[in-house]
Amino acid sequence: MRIKDGFKLRPLLKENIVMADGSGSVDFNKLISLNSTAAFLWKKVQGREFSERELADMLCEEYDVSEEQASADVSKLIGQFREAGLLDE
Repeated sequence: MRIKDGFKLRPLLKENIVMADGSGSVDFNKLISLNSTAAFLWKKVQGREFSERELADMLCEEYDVSEEQASADVSKLIGQFREAGLLDE
């Protein structure tokens, strides 16, 4: 899977916001806020193919988290990305 082209992660105050790139006006109902961990993963994989397992491994390498917790967190995040229409699979 990969993040769809046309979506960018942008800092906005103390938030990490995903929005469609190049849209003339901003629809604030369609902005997606990511916590710092989700933003870390987004930055690592934007523009390339990745798997859930790879994301979980990245979490384990970067943070003090068990494989089980990392897998559960990634599964939830991928579900949110799917629901928001951010992934090409």
